[in-house]
Amino acid sequence: MLSIRLQRTGRKHETTFRVVLTDSKNSSKSGKFLEVLGSYDPRKETTQIKADRVKHWLSVGAKASGTLHNLLLSQKIITGKKVNVLPKKTVPKKEEVAPVEVVAAPAAAPEVVAPVEVVTPVAVPTPEVVEAPAAQAAPAEETPTV
Repeated sequence: MLSIRLQRTGRKHETTFRVVLTDSKNSSKSGKFLEVLGSYDPRKETTQIKADRVKHWLSVGAKASGTLHNLLLSQKIITGKKVNVLPKKTVPKKEEVAPVEVVAAPAAAPEVVAPVEVVTPVAVPTPEVVEAPAAQAAPAEETPTV
């Protein structure tokens, strides 16, 4: 499947991106692409995108990455809603929860709970092991010689 995504170029700490059309199986760092569709420089906030080519490839069935989808929306090349591209590890904001009313259960026979017996560990003396003296080797029987 074809995908339209950003390919990082530029030096360390001076990032610029190419907007490229590539196979989705290719790594973003592989350098393999079918067509360059534009560029994006986040430091200077400049964007140059070939809108007609992007629309063509999207109509053919290519998918835009999440970040590029949001960039195309801000450039008004396509319409729709923005996609959340943040990692899923972020904690959502806590919503205020209305207090829950406790409903009493119908009266029933009270449960009988048996008391729990507490067992304390007792120190058990360990028997001393006495080693038997090493068995002396019995002299080997001599066989009479004839």
